[in-house]
Amino acid sequence: MAHENATGTQGGENRNPETESKLEENATGSRRSNRGFASMDPAKQREIASKGGRAAHEKGTAHQFSANEAREAGKKGGGAVSQDRHHMAEIGRIGGQARGRKQRANAQQAASSGEAPSADDKDDEATTQRRPGSTTQH
Repeated sequence: MAHENATGTQGGENRNPETESKLEENATGSRRSNRGFASMDPAKQREIASKGGRAAHEKGTAHQFSANEAREAGKKGGGAVSQDRHHMAEIGRIGGQARGRKQRANAQQAASSGEAPSADDKDDEATTQRRPGSTTQH
């Protein structure tokens, strides 16, 4: 239900000259406030956050993770992220591609210098042999 204010406009449409000057138009043409932490320059945000962190440490109220707390937090985050099978497949694919690039670069370097592949290169080749019936997506 819309209520009219003293100027005759509906709630939320009140155009106050003071408020009007605090609004700016962004690239998409929508209007947003230029007030508040989120609208600040990132360097200014870091400066303010840094002051807050220093103050908390001086006051003794800053939380510092113990090794066990950090381990538990890592487990919790890792457990949550590993539930996303698409994400896990993507990071596995990226790792495999990086390993393949490294192997090709090592093989190319060895071929151009006339060296025989090292034992490490042979191990890598043995572990990356394709399984029958597997396909690679590009």
